Amino acid sequence: MRIATWNINGIKARHPNLLRWLEEEQPDIACLQEIKSVDEAFPRGEIEALGYNVETHGQKSFNGVALLSRTPFEEVNRGLPGDDSDEQARFIEGVLATDKGPLRVVSLYLPNGNPVDTDKYPYKLNWMRRLIDWSRNRLELEEAFILSGDYNVIPTADDVHDHEAWWGDALYRTETLELFRELKALGLTEAFRACNATPHLYSFWDYQAGAWPRNHGIRIDHHLMSPEAANHLKGCIIQKDTRDWEKPSDHVPVMLTLDCTPQ
Repeated sequence: MRIATWNINGIKARHPNLLRWLEEEQPDIACLQEIKSVDEAFPRGEIEALGYNVETHGQKSFNGVALLSRTPFEEVNRGLPGDDSDEQARFIEGVLATDKGPLRVVSLYLPNGNPVDTDKYPYKLNWMRRLIDWSRNRLELEEAFILSGDYNVIPTADDVHDHEAWWGDALYRTETLELFRELKALGLTEAFRACNATPHLYSFWDYQAGAWPRNHGIRIDHHLMSPEAANHLKGCIIQKDTRDWEKPSDHVPVMLTLDCTPQ
């Protein structure tokens, strides 16, 4: 079973690339972020024609997440619990049956948090605390789940091309990293690093300053897995080639492989 996370940076701009990638890679589930579309405007038809069930949690012009699955979900929930006033579309979860039992898959778009001297950064930190609470509750139920998405978190100096240049950014500063470590310390496995210890492999390259050709990137797109899901981890790779396509997203897909089969 193959599950990908990909911040596509706008479904309207990236629709041809998404269709090409789905046809070439045929993931069982694709977790998309920054679709930047309301639900009713999301281009479902061509995606469904490729054999995917489409679930979205959209927002006009900003944010928005989606789940594309070859197998229909038995349950779908939208929005991260913990703050009824939060109207930003950043979290969608679906449960599907596999030969190893139910699997809960989340597509999340964690807040960027910049500039740090505005209310955007406290919002990011509070969102992370809510995600920790959600994960703790699910772990108590001993569920198999995967949190896949754009975390806007650079975990270590091995995940950034220039440690000093980035330090202090909302993605890479003490408060952010402490909460990310707290999340993992609940017992979650970070799939890519569980499979590959090579430093300076990235999932995002800015459009500015020649970041892509100079390989000035950061790794901020992650799969975090509960123990029950991590038991079936087979591999995790970054698919860099899409960054070289025409009109690319600044992120690339990160593909997770599990030793289980959708039912």
